[in-house]
Amino acid sequence: MELRAGYKHTEVGGIPEEWGVRQLGELCSKITDGTHDTPVPVRSGRPFLTAIHIKENWVDFDNCLYLSEIDHRAIFARCNPQRGDVLMVNIGAGVATTALVDVDFEFSLKNVALLKPDPNRLTGLFLNFALNRRKPEITQALSSGGAQPFLSLTQIGQIKVPIPSKDEQRAIATALSDVDALITGLEQLIAKKRDLKQAAMQQLLTGQTRLPGFSGAWEVKRLGDVADVIDPHPSHRAPDEVANGVPFVGIGDLDEGGSIVGKKVRLVSAMVLEEHATRYDLNDELIGLGRVASIGKVVALRKHTDGYAISPTLGVIRGREAKRSYLLYALKSKFVTEQFAKIMSGSTRSSVGMEVLRLLQILLPPNEQEQTAIAAVLSDMDAELAALEARLAKSRAIKQGMMQELLTGRTRLV
Repeated sequence: MELRAGYKHTEVGGIPEEWGVRQLGELCSKITDGTHDTPVPVRSGRPFLTAIHIKENWVDFDNCLYLSEIDHRAIFARCNPQRGDVLMVNIGAGVATTALVDVDFEFSLKNVALLKPDPNRLTGLFLNFALNRRKPEITQALSSGGAQPFLSLTQIGQIKVPIPSKDEQRAIATALSDVDALITGLEQLIAKKRDLKQAAMQQLLTGQTRLPGFSGAWEVKRLGDVADVIDPHPSHRAPDEVANGVPFVGIGDLDEGGSIVGKKVRLVSAMVLEEHATRYDLNDELIGLGRVASIGKVVALRKHTDGYAISPTLGVIRGREAKRSYLLYALKSKFVTEQFAKIMSGSTRSSVGMEVLRLLQILLPPNEQEQTAIAAVLSDMDAELAALEARLAKSRAIKQGMMQELLTGRTRLV
């Protein structure tokens, strides 16, 4: 591919003429790791990180283990992580994932490599982003000497990265850090909103908190008494698969909104769909309730353009006294999920019968208006969460685009 003026071809792609390409072994004063043994954790002591605690661009100290001072000292003497160093998972799941050390307290490591950038040539923050962008290429060099993915310290030292001037490194790292801060803020806000929604569900779906204008005692009723609980395929025998037909959709093929997920959905004869039409109509406001494998999963069933038949891995719920909008939340409430947990406790079963679904207990307000009002409040919270999650996805996409532009020099900041 022809490059524009001022750029050159290198082992890591096209970069500006004045940038260099160097191996990490040349750019780091030290590349080492912690222990590969499993020290005995203690209740309190020095933080001890394993591969699972290294996330993309951050370190999960909140859920780390702790070691005694003696065990910590033996490991710390080998790795000595300090602010500005870069951590890289080099053994196990998440191999090649990196994070910057941005704390001043001491901690020790297992199955994690430590890279100490030479401060005269490289900033740790820039290196972390550069390695993050190159992760797919890095993982292609994995050793296969054991059952786990593995990057040796020698392999890490041979990884090549593009190197701009220190000033440009700082500018690039600052721009990407600003986007990271935005993403982190959105993640924290979404987590808070989810917690608020869970609290609202607990209060509103039990009658502990009443919306203005409503009163009267709530009742506990069986699901089968307030809604039709329909077996979509009573024979429970899987129909023959065909090359061209209608989807035979199971609980694992649907997300909570009722969209079909995945590309491999079993196709069956259109006659199956015609036969199912005598029991349920997807034009109605229906709910799917998992009864095989994904037991208790709740999905909002909806009509798809090409139509589909529903497998017996779920029960079809059609509201009567309990409205669909309310049931969508009530069936996800703690009151119901605890019933499923009790049913499955101590059991090796991977399914529950239709009668079990019919006997589930539901907390019900005394009138339909309160059901509708509760569902509206929770639906508004869901809409706010969906908007925030869309914004988060967009911000992550923007960051990926920025990394591609800035870390290859296509867009220059200095």
